[in-house]
Amino acid sequence: MNKLTLNEHAENNPMEWQADEAAAKTRIDKYVKQQLGDDTSRTQIQIWIENGAVLVNGSTVKTNYKLEIGDCVTLTVPEAESVEIVPEDIPLDIYYEDSDVIVVNKPRGMVVHPAPGHSSGTLVNALMAHCKDLSGINGELRPGIVHRIDKDTSGLIMAAKNDKSHASLAAQLKEHSVTRKYLALVHDNLSHDQGTVDAPIGRDPHDRKMYTVIDRNSKHAVTHFHVVERFGDYTLLELKLETGRTHQIRVHMKFIGHPLVGDPMYGRSKGIKFEGQALHAAVLGFVHPATGEYMEFTAPFPADMEDLLHSLRSR
Repeated sequence: MNKLTLNEHAENNPMEWQADEAAAKTRIDKYVKQQLGDDTSRTQIQIWIENGAVLVNGSTVKTNYKLEIGDCVTLTVPEAESVEIVPEDIPLDIYYEDSDVIVVNKPRGMVVHPAPGHSSGTLVNALMAHCKDLSGINGELRPGIVHRIDKDTSGLIMAAKNDKSHASLAAQLKEHSVTRKYLALVHDNLSHDQGTVDAPIGRDPHDRKMYTVIDRNSKHAVTHFHVVERFGDYTLLELKLETGRTHQIRVHMKFIGHPLVGDPMYGRSKGIKFEGQALHAAVLGFVHPATGEYMEFTAPFPADMEDLLHSLRSR
């Protein structure tokens, strides 16, 4: 059993530094990382900055803010909840497994890894009980997890069983060489049989829990789509991710005016009812980290999406 607690820096709240000449033009996240050392990740620091725990001259800043000589940097480490990760005997729909990697078909409603408020019943809890050996690159909270899919998205996800495999799979994701195809039911009838959405995604300035297409403080995002089946007021799409941003498909489909059916954050309140977004990670392909062989897996629709499509075809 692993137990996560806040690092030792929490005992010295608040911490304060003043930027000198050597720190000028340094990004705030990099600067704080330099002050704290190796026992705090840059990702964690970026989260603190986004949540207002890091101030410069008493004001919040973006993670890409560059320091000026004399800037006063203050860090007040948020009080963290302890999260226990306990192996749980949860059935897994395993598509492939060896000593390096495991591919699982995740059901809708399952969270990928533990977090405050979701400490049990996650894919990681299940993997820890089944595998015993998972990579540690992403820390104790996300052992083996190379990529994620949303709680209410079903479908294929891969996990690494050792750090070497994790590094290989993560590099493939970064190079956009992993094949990831999704099937989604969206509102209305698309006018084009295929297309590409190339629009940057960042946090919604009006709601930090959501993402949106935005130019400032955003990341490049590309989604390719083509029509699989039309139902008049609904369309079934196959979507291929070129990049993998948080909520990418959901945000891009809303952006072009065709939000996902059932999407609780980006969808519509009117229309057919579906619990969670009608989105399924159907195809996953990658080069095996040890053998160099390309492997590809396909998972059929879960029962709830199959029933939904059957009802539309029967209208």
